[in-house]
Amino acid sequence: MARDYYEVLGVDRGADQAAIKKAFRRLARELHPDVNREDASAEGRFKEAAEAYEVLSDPARRRTYDAFGHEGLRSGGYQSSAAGFQDIFDAFFGGAGGFGDLFGEGRRGRGSGGDVAVSVEITLADVATGVTREVEFEAVSACEHCHGNGAEPGTPIVTCDACGGSGELRQVSRTPFGQMMRTAPCPTCGGAGRSAESPCSACDGEGLSVGVRTWEVEIPAGIEHGQRIRISDAGHEAGAGGRRGDLYVEVTIAPNEDFHREGRDLVTVAAIPVTTAMLGAEITVPTLDGEQRVEVEAGAQQGDSIELRGEGLPALNRSARGSLHVVLKLITPVGLDQEQRELVERLDASLGAGNQPHGARDGIFERVRRAFR
Repeated sequence: MARDYYEVLGVDRGADQAAIKKAFRRLARELHPDVNREDASAEGRFKEAAEAYEVLSDPARRRTYDAFGHEGLRSGGYQSSAAGFQDIFDAFFGGAGGFGDLFGEGRRGRGSGGDVAVSVEITLADVATGVTREVEFEAVSACEHCHGNGAEPGTPIVTCDACGGSGELRQVSRTPFGQMMRTAPCPTCGGAGRSAESPCSACDGEGLSVGVRTWEVEIPAGIEHGQRIRISDAGHEAGAGGRRGDLYVEVTIAPNEDFHREGRDLVTVAAIPVTTAMLGAEITVPTLDGEQRVEVEAGAQQGDSIELRGEGLPALNRSARGSLHVVLKLITPVGLDQEQRELVERLDASLGAGNQPHGARDGIFERVRRAFR
């Protein structure tokens, strides 16, 4: 006895079309026989899920099913077809059998292979100069044993008996609206029109295998966190007559305790004693290219910044670098002894209006304080 379609998809009877579509997509990824080869029951369960979706996604058929159940569908002339199951899968995932959405179209079909996404982490120093990184990922490639043709080496490839070399099968089914013709890729040859007389022992005639692939990726200077680099034809193999998918490399930039990035500019915080700020001095600050000596002018204030031109980052595809802003953070001495306290008191008493700074100069510091908090 056929199971309840709502139970098959795991949705309640009031589920909307979006929920039904989402449920079938999840089951299709899990149960499609070209994806789940270890479970012998996967193909039957996939067909059951596809039949349930074919009914529940059609408002008219769903109303008939809700009112009269499976018997109502049969008496109304509805009959599901095996070809329709693959049509539904194709509509969701663009596959034509074989590895489906995971690996592209067809075992040896004419479509494109699936895309691959990986991520790689680089440093701010790498952003300044550009860098080459090797990434490693799993991908579908042509079987090395049969070189992708699906036949055991030394055996012939012949015209497919099932489709006569057309690569397609046509099936006529009855529906409540009359007869409907469906065209689907031939399941025997995967749409290639030819099949191996003796399937490859390494890949079971698929012509494809999954393995680890490495790729050298050139990351340009000036790249931003989260940007992706697209490398054409570096993804999953599609099989004979098709093109590989693409490789997408997402670049992440490792946090840096010394620097905060603002476009092409970098900001760093230099902590100095208040006395150094009062008298002025030369201090050492970090840059991406190593330490550098900078001059702090006498009377420097909290939040003042020193700009080092050319010590920042370049814009993407440009060589000129931005600036490094050194923001001053003043450190007040603690634990004063009696003599030190008396000196400070004497200094404080001697200060007048002419010793007061003019204007607020903490705009950059406020941004940096939030970033380094």
